[in-house]
Amino acid sequence: MALEKLRKEETLAMRKRLIGQSLRLFYSEDPVKIVRARGQYLFDESGKRYLDCISNVHHVGHCHPRITKAAAAQMELLNTNSRFLHDNIVLYADRLAATLPERLCVFYFVNSGSEANDLALRLSRQYTQHEDVIVIDHAYHGHLMSLIDISPYKFRKLAGQKEWVHVAPLPDTYRGIYQEGHPNPGQAYADTVKDLIEEVHSKGRKISAFFAESLPSVGGQIILPQGYSKKVAEYVRSAGGVFVADEVQTGFGRVGNHFWAFQLQGEDFCPDIVTMGKPMGNGHPLACVATTAEIARAFTDNGVEYFNTFGGNPVSCAIGMAVLDVIEEEDLRGNAIRVGAHLKDLLAKLQTRHEIIGDIRGVGLFVGLELVTDKEKKTPATERAAWVVKRLKEEHQICVSTDGPWESVVKFKPPMCFSMEDAELVVQCIDGILTDMKANDLKLEKEDI
Repeated sequence: MALEKLRKEETLAMRKRLIGQSLRLFYSEDPVKIVRARGQYLFDESGKRYLDCISNVHHVGHCHPRITKAAAAQMELLNTNSRFLHDNIVLYADRLAATLPERLCVFYFVNSGSEANDLALRLSRQYTQHEDVIVIDHAYHGHLMSLIDISPYKFRKLAGQKEWVHVAPLPDTYRGIYQEGHPNPGQAYADTVKDLIEEVHSKGRKISAFFAESLPSVGGQIILPQGYSKKVAEYVRSAGGVFVADEVQTGFGRVGNHFWAFQLQGEDFCPDIVTMGKPMGNGHPLACVATTAEIARAFTDNGVEYFNTFGGNPVSCAIGMAVLDVIEEEDLRGNAIRVGAHLKDLLAKLQTRHEIIGDIRGVGLFVGLELVTDKEKKTPATERAAWVVKRLKEEHQICVSTDGPWESVVKFKPPMCFSMEDAELVVQCIDGILTDMKANDLKLEKEDI
């Protein structure tokens, strides 16, 4: 039986009635009803095409034929849980291992980034026999209770900070406590973690893990200063803890030059645990934890079996391997380097013409455009950033969103097939919107006079 087709108004009314309203829609005032997608494009019920600049989940492009073919073929043959012996899970793990440092050689497959980070928390506590966790300010690691507790982005709006959670400053060299003019911001920010560890020890507590997104996304598309992670790992390990790199947003070649964003910190830096999710299944629920043999052995030795019904099932692993194939065969890492550099260059030229552009930062296809009302004071232009997002959608059918502590950063995390032409179109449209905004500001100023 064919699925019933509803008018947009009917779908919206049913969603309001049946779906929890804490799950907000994009463009909630006038949501887009998407009925199909391909590559970097979304199509609504009338056939109107939207350029997607935010769906980093659909890593190699929406509805990639290679991915859908692999999923259908395996689904027709077998799908079962991972306690049966099957080739796909070991073949996929072997291919992931080839992208990671040699130490990260044991894998646990799960269904979401939240599950992966929750498991990483369990692994670190079992291995260290300590409880406390250090996180970066404004971080978000997932929606489970355990992860809300270590996500300042969330817990500050809820019950607050637990006594076993400790928050280090966000290593933001644009508006943080150590900025671009500092001779060694990586060391300076790492020393704030060292000070925090000493404070924790003074209270008679011990560190199990330092949790960090390899590139803080909710924090505002932040690029960690060089040397930060390596030095933090040194301090944390000296305190008996482990370093967890959250690659749920940034893994699988998004940064271009490397397969993993933590590798931006240098070839000699290796986390103790890496979590991955969103992009690895191209929209299919697939996630993973990679760790060392020592940490995995401690987790096994506790005598409690870890079993995940759907994690690592044959269909998920077939999809995961197809994603790796597409990344390699279509040179999507190379595309991220070329298109990302072009996008940043175009935005930099835009910055010379628009005072509202305070900062441009990013690497590969992970880029942030921070808007400010005052360049000297770096006052966040929250309302204007929202206005840019709204006009891009309504006038140009371009989907972007904002992030950062003040929602003043227009972020770009598009599918990896995003093109040079796409980048040029987006910047051209932003230029027009900012030009109109400037003209309206001057008009208002004259009216006030």
